Amino acid sequence: MKKVMLISMISLFLLVATACSGGSGKKTTATKDDPIVIKFSHVTSIDSVKGKAAERFAELVKEKTEGKAKVEVYPSSQLYGDNDELDALVSGNVHMIAPSVTKMVKLDPRWQYVDMPYLFKDQEHVHKFFNSDVAKTLLNSDKLAANDVMGIAFWENGFKHFTNNKRPLKKPEDFKGIKFRAQAGKVLEAQFKALGAGSATIAFGETYAALQQGTVDGQENTYNNIDTQKYQEVQKYMSLSEHGRLDYAVFVNKTFWDGMPEDIRTKVEEAMKEATELEWKLAGEENEKSLENIKNSGKVEVISLTDDEKAALAKALQPVYDEFGDTITSELIDGIRNLK
Repeated sequence: MKKVMLISMISLFLLVATACSGGSGKKTTATKDDPIVIKFSHVTSIDSVKGKAAERFAELVKEKTEGKAKVEVYPSSQLYGDNDELDALVSGNVHMIAPSVTKMVKLDPRWQYVDMPYLFKDQEHVHKFFNSDVAKTLLNSDKLAANDVMGIAFWENGFKHFTNNKRPLKKPEDFKGIKFRAQAGKVLEAQFKALGAGSATIAFGETYAALQQGTVDGQENTYNNIDTQKYQEVQKYMSLSEHGRLDYAVFVNKTFWDGMPEDIRTKVEEAMKEATELEWKLAGEENEKSLENIKNSGKVEVISLTDDEKAALAKALQPVYDEFGDTITSELIDGIRNLK
């Protein structure tokens, strides 16, 4: 009886040990026949800037690891949509996502930095931030780690600009009484309130119809989004304001990432660096093409703002900093502003 009990206890111990090992995400070796599979889910099309960069990342991982790691890319919300992909990452159902950074607010409110008006001076300033130690404090924050998430790269979309159907927008007072479509977020609500404008949270895919039907008068977006969504067909004016940003970041499941063999992970990191450089290049090119497309359409009046006009808008938007400065933190805001 004692021998039977001892054998049962040993068997139970081995079963538990095996189960624990299997759930840790640890894999000490990888081969072409048994590669590490990285499931990468994102919500844009395969032909988008993000989609092209993700596909190139998959190609680079295969090349650099000689097939020992394989990236399975799932574009266009094939696996998870905007509202579900972060939960899927936390639970380990996918290993990598590239959402709009504002989606991370539920884990760390500092990610609202992207909506703070006129925080970035120009494109060079943005790239300095992406490569800075300041950015690393967000990507590697304790709040993300507590949810088994880690950021590994910033992918860009671009600066936002205002469009509307009422009048040219140059001065703060021009915004009064105009209703804008906005993404969800308290910072954006405060932005429009500071300008004397109204706002309504409307899904991205429903914005064209809302503009066409007059549910809202205007919206804010990057050149490429305005162009590809054909907002110039249902808007009369576009002000080149560069008042805020729309950007992405690439996040991984931390347990999975740390569980990869170090030599494989190093190669995957190299692939991500190259894919990121491509994404930045494509984003810049696509936005420039889109601006030309919008201008050449002849359907919308394009208004360039002077530095003084942008400064007047920034001054009018100071209440946003008064309200949310403590939430975003002065360390992050000043850290971004003071980048050299």
